[in-house]
Amino acid sequence: MDIRVGILTAPHIDFEQRENTFILKNVRIGIGFHWDRLEDQEFAGTLEIRNNPDGTQTAVNTLDLEDYLCSVISSEMNANSPMELLKAHAVISRSWAIRAMQNPNHEGFHVCGDDHCQRYEGLRRMNERAVQAVRETAGQVLVYVQSDNVQGTKEEICDCRYYKCCGGRSEVWRTCWEDIDVPYIQSVECPYCGRVSERTLRLVLNDYDQETKDFHDWQVRYTDDELDNIVREKSGIDFGHITSLEPLHRGVSGRIDSLRIVGTEHTEIIGKELKIRLWLSHKCLYSSWFDVSHTDGQWTLTGHGWGHGAGLCQIGAAQMAAEGHSYEEILSFYYPGAQLKTNGK
Repeated sequence: MDIRVGILTAPHIDFEQRENTFILKNVRIGIGFHWDRLEDQEFAGTLEIRNNPDGTQTAVNTLDLEDYLCSVISSEMNANSPMELLKAHAVISRSWAIRAMQNPNHEGFHVCGDDHCQRYEGLRRMNERAVQAVRETAGQVLVYVQSDNVQGTKEEICDCRYYKCCGGRSEVWRTCWEDIDVPYIQSVECPYCGRVSERTLRLVLNDYDQETKDFHDWQVRYTDDELDNIVREKSGIDFGHITSLEPLHRGVSGRIDSLRIVGTEHTEIIGKELKIRLWLSHKCLYSSWFDVSHTDGQWTLTGHGWGHGAGLCQIGAAQMAAEGHSYEEILSFYYPGAQLKTNGK
């Protein structure tokens, strides 16, 4: 089964073709997030340069799904991670990718190669451990089985979402995306990410992720002028002088999914969690789980976690693996009610 991955869109794609691989120059990763940067990346499979109506070009990589997964799990987390974490990640990344292939949300390819979909950063972070994890879970996906008196039994591959660190409790689906209940994306109290060791972090986080030190509990401060300018820059709206940030609704974990921004020139309610994170930071807040205080011309946001918080906590799962839990136990903990199944069987 082949998957088509859109890796880079630019006015001109700069690449180097090699005998069995190709190198793309200046691939932007972490687009819009606090680790945003450019890298040169090397890929296997075939390269197609698509010419877009707006005059830009897009590099699309076509390769076997299982080969794609070897790169994904070593891009999302370091390939030197505990094997049970890599295997758990192979299962959820495969599950998510198959669903995305069935309902692509990009034109001309199934998924992109950045955090909007799944990190896919080519060959340079891969090693044999990643290949082993994918091979030993070959075809395995998470499914959820529903039964009712009208439709009978219905089985679907899980839309497995994940993120770096929950901060102590994971979140439900509706806080982050559509106002629906997804039965296997529930709020789970997670003690693991709060007690992860420095040694485990060095093993499981890729180089640029290790730059983020305060991922479990964090704080940012802005002067009045700084916050006014950030919100104006990120929203494109002149709120005037911001006088209040009012959380109107929080999810189960405490993540804000509805926030009123009150200014002297404009007032607006925004959500969900990602928009809040984007509007209140030069790049992106770690999460929307934060409390607000304003004293003597300074705003302080005191928060928890790194990412949207729904599904698997990668750092928590890493600690579970370090403590001896199997990948089956990790999946059961973060996706309650889901079942492990070999796809097609």
